[in-house]
Amino acid sequence: MRINLLEPRHALDLFELVNSNRAQLREWLPFVDGYKSIKVATQFITRNREENSGEKGLVMGIWAGKLLAGVITFDTIDWSNRAALIGFWLGKSFQGKGIMTRSCNALIDLAFDELRLNRIEISCAVENRRCRLIPERLGFKQEGVSRQREWLYDHFVDTVSYGMLASEWKNRTV
Repeated sequence: MRINLLEPRHALDLFELVNSNRAQLREWLPFVDGYKSIKVATQFITRNREENSGEKGLVMGIWAGKLLAGVITFDTIDWSNRAALIGFWLGKSFQGKGIMTRSCNALIDLAFDELRLNRIEISCAVENRRCRLIPERLGFKQEGVSRQREWLYDHFVDTVSYGMLASEWKNRTV
């Protein structure tokens, strides 16, 4: 497993991964219906590279061998408060192998060790048990539930927020 910045040359792989996992991803991710072409994947990658440049966010691919397995992001980086929000998803055939837990672990190490952030947040739909297992496995603290926080196509879902501080990460026993 490795994590690298997504580049425009990865657009076909990204589109194919979304397309082949459309039904599963759509259950929890609001962007899936808009992903209808390689052009959209290219625009997503290009926009994130140009707008964020690692300053406001970061979008990376997760590779299992030579295959793109999923995406992991700093959705936002709040430099004034030294905090970031992590988002992630994996294709179905890559789930249940520890790939996302290891990917999040690596991104959190980067956040605290290299970027010198103080706080990492992960937010998941309350009913998305698989997603919630990631921060729970990594020792994050559940901090609260936001009612009807996210609109998913035709309904709102409640989200649960998890947080980890740099001092907790350094001293964790997980």
